[in-house]
Amino acid sequence: MLDFSVEGSFLFCYLAYKENVMSVSRRTFIELSFKTAAVISVANGLSSFSAESFTLPVKESIKLRFAIASDGHYGQQGTAYKSMHEEMLKWLNAESKGRGLDFTMINGDIFHNDLVFQEEVKTLWQRLAMPFYVSHGNHDNCTEAVWINSWNSPWHYTFEHNDTGFIVLNTADEKGTYICPDMAFAKQALQKMKDKQQLFVFMHITPLTWTKNGIDCAELVEYFTGQQNLKAVFHGHDHDQDAMKEQHGKFYFFDAHIAGNWGTDYRGYRIVEVLKSGEVITYQMNPLNGIQVNNNRIE
Repeated sequence: MLDFSVEGSFLFCYLAYKENVMSVSRRTFIELSFKTAAVISVANGLSSFSAESFTLPVKESIKLRFAIASDGHYGQQGTAYKSMHEEMLKWLNAESKGRGLDFTMINGDIFHNDLVFQEEVKTLWQRLAMPFYVSHGNHDNCTEAVWINSWNSPWHYTFEHNDTGFIVLNTADEKGTYICPDMAFAKQALQKMKDKQQLFVFMHITPLTWTKNGIDCAELVEYFTGQQNLKAVFHGHDHDQDAMKEQHGKFYFFDAHIAGNWGTDYRGYRIVEVLKSGEVITYQMNPLNGIQVNNNRIE
C-alpha cells in the first residue's frame, strides 16, 4: 500500500491486487492490474499510471474538479440507507475541503421507487458543501413535472463551467422502464457544445449492452463517436461496475454505488480533474479504505 501526499489534498492509498497486462492498439485498451488513475489527454488518448509512478498534480494545475456518485436508493427497505448516505455526504464534503470540488453529480436512482422519500433525500443532499446536479434514474419513479418541481431541472438538460460543457440525459420513464434518451435533444445538445474545449455526458443507464443492465441505443453511440470534444460518458445503474469501457475511441465510466442491496463490495464515488493543460484525470475511490479501483490505458 502506498500513500500519496499533495499539498492541500486528500491522502490516497493505492493497492495493487492482480497482474494481467494485454497489449492493444489505440482503439482498444490495456487493462492493467494496478489500482491507479486514468489520464485522458487532449487528443482523447487514455493513459494510466501504477501506484509506484502516479502522483496527483498540484492543486494549482486544476481548472475544474468534480465528483460523481450514483445509486443511493434512498428508502430501500432492508438497507442502512440513512447511514450510508451520511457517510457519502461526509466523504464528499471531505473532498471539497481537501483538493476542492466545483460540484457533485448524483447520477440517478436517488430514491428507491417511493416518491415519499424524494424530499427527504433532497434535504440530505442540500447539506453538501458544494453545488450539485442530478440525473433521473429508473428507480426515481415520478413524472417529469414532479421531478422538476423537486430538483428544479428537467430530465434532459445542459450546463457549462467556462470552457467545459456538460449534458445530462434521461434513460427511464416515470414507471422505471429503460428507454434511450431523447435523440433530438441529444443531437441538439451535442451540436451546442461542439466548440467547448471538453465535453462530458451523464446518463444513468449505459447505452450499450456490454453489461446485463445496459440498453441498446446505437444511434446515440454513433452521435458520441462523432463528437470530437467528448472526453467521457459517466453512468450509474450497474452497481457492480466501477471501471471504464471503450467503444470507438470514446470512454464510458462507472462508479459503483452509494447504497442499495447489491453491487461492488465497497461503496464509492468517482473524481474527475480537468487540468489547465487540457488533460483530464479520473479515478474511482473506495473512500472507506482509501483504495482506488481499476486502470485502463489507450495508446
